Amino acid sequence: MAGEPQPDELDGEPIPLSALQHAVYCLRQAALIHVERLWADNRLTAEGHVLHASADEPGRRKVRGVRRVNALPLASRRLGIAGVADLVEFRREGGQDVPFPIEIKRGKVKLHRADEVQLCAQALCLEEMTGVSVPDGALFYAETKRRMPVVFDAELRRLTEDTVAELQEIFRTLKTPAPTPHKARCKSRSLLELCRPDAAGRPAASWRRRMIDRLLSEVVEPPP
Repeated sequence: MAGEPQPDELDGEPIPLSALQHAVYCLRQAALIHVERLWADNRLTAEGHVLHASADEPGRRKVRGVRRVNALPLASRRLGIAGVADLVEFRREGGQDVPFPIEIKRGKVKLHRADEVQLCAQALCLEEMTGVSVPDGALFYAETKRRMPVVFDAELRRLTEDTVAELQEIFRTLKTPAPTPHKARCKSRSLLELCRPDAAGRPAASWRRRMIDRLLSEVVEPPP
C-alpha cells in the first residue's frame, strides 16, 4: 500500500529515543507507532503534549553555575538511536562539564522501567557525543513535582541496549510483535482500538474454523 514502509526501508534509520520507552512498555505498541505509523490521542497523551510544549523550546541558561540546555538534539552512531533531550544540565566536576539528563514526564513514578530506559539511552548518546562518563540523571514527574534520581548502572545499560537490539530487529523485518502479556497495560493505551490485543492474540487457524462454521450455518438449503 502506498505510504506504508517497505522491507528494508526503515533498516538503517536511527531509532527514535521515544521508541525505547514505548518498547519497554509494549513492543507491539512501539511497532504500531514507529513502523506502522499509527497513533491515536487520549487524555493522557494530550496532557503529555501540553507538558512537553515548553520543554521542547530550545534554549540555554545558567542556574547557580549549572549550564542548562533545553531540547538538546542527541544521537549515538554506535547504537543507531537519535532524538531530543527535554533538559540537560552540565555540571562542572573535576575540571570538566558532566552532562546530567532530565526527562520530563506526566503522572508519577511507574512500576516498570520504560522511563528509565529512555533516560539511559540519552545518557549513552551524551557519552558518545561528549566523551564524558554520564553516571546518573533524573526523571521529573509533573504529578509529584519532584525529580526521581536514576543511576545508569550496568543492569540498566544492558536493558537499554537489549531494547535497542529488539527495535532494530523490528525495524529490519517490519514485523509487528504479538500483544504484551501484561494485559493491565492495555487499559490506558491510546492505541487500544488500533491494536486490538484480544483479536491479535487469537490463533489464525481457530479464527478461520469459526468463520467457516458461521458461514456454513447461514447457508439456506433449497426447497425440495
